[in-house]
Amino acid sequence: MDYPGNLIVVAAPSGAGKSSLVKALLEIDARIQPSVSHTTRPPRGQEKHGREYFFVPDADFDAMVATDGFVEWAHVHGRRYGTSKKAIEDRIAQGADVILEIDFQGAMQIKKTFANAVLVFILPPSWEELRSRLERRGEDAPEVIELRLKNAAVEMAQAENFDFVIINELFDRAVFDLKTIVHAQRLKYLAQVRARADTFKSLHIL
Repeated sequence: MDYPGNLIVVAAPSGAGKSSLVKALLEIDARIQPSVSHTTRPPRGQEKHGREYFFVPDADFDAMVATDGFVEWAHVHGRRYGTSKKAIEDRIAQGADVILEIDFQGAMQIKKTFANAVLVFILPPSWEELRSRLERRGEDAPEVIELRLKNAAVEMAQAENFDFVIINELFDRAVFDLKTIVHAQRLKYLAQVRARADTFKSLHIL
């Protein structure tokens, strides 16, 4: 189905700066809305239920899986994450632009359901910088960092399956790149027809 809104899907290995980039974009682009995923992991730091994630117990997650409530869900670092199909569908059907942070497995699944979804992969500038960022976060034990780095090798090999790739070396430039991708989607012919149908009709294009 061709929805009037755009769905932007952003994936990256842990530590590449995905969340920071999406947060910065949301602060400068009032037209885009975040998609809030469900997860069985506990909140970190200042995270709040319903803002960064819906933090739910395993039983609630199981119930949504059983009723096909997720457009995708996956195990990531020992926890489960899922995206509500209805929540996304409702927003883009109303014409909203929605951005979703997710792992590469979820991105591939979402593309199957929402064929017009735009997939963006964030890469770190180097292995050394990725390790340094994970260590500077101060959130994970050394063995968890090693697991994240091991997983990163698998995740980054999937970048070729994405529509766009941003190398997050200079943060401001990476934010600009992400904003450019979103803006470009709004300027595509079909998107402009959906958003400005009256203009096209008045010009006798439709």
